[in-house]
Amino acid sequence: MANETAKKFIDALHKLEAERDLETIVGLFGEDCEINNVVTVDNDNQKTDARKFWQAYRDNFGEVKSTFRNEIITENRAALEWTTTGTSSEGNQFEYEGVSILEIDGERITRFFAYFDPNKLGRQIVEEKGQTA
Repeated sequence: MANETAKKFIDALHKLEAERDLETIVGLFGEDCEINNVVTVDNDNQKTDARKFWQAYRDNFGEVKSTFRNEIITENRAALEWTTTGTSSEGNQFEYEGVSILEIDGERITRFFAYFDPNKLGRQIVEEKGQTA
């Protein structure tokens, strides 16, 4: 089941990035999920809901595309290694890489955490816009 959910997550992320389709990715997350990354955890310890998290993620960029290099999937967890490229909302080019960990219960993602070097992405993109993703 986790394998199928991880594949759906990758497809949904691509739809969010290319088409700004928020509903598909949000629909994969459980109602009381934990969702964070190294930037949001630095900013506050409050829970962020999936809709706000993914909307903030997409709003940070003009063009954005993630490619996945490695997928390590067990019964209820997935580790996805990725590289993301694109432009900031102001048109500046960027490229960064990291790993996202998904905890999965049935068909729902219950916990998501993305690990990456925020300086490589350019923390200024987040701080300048006042966003948290």
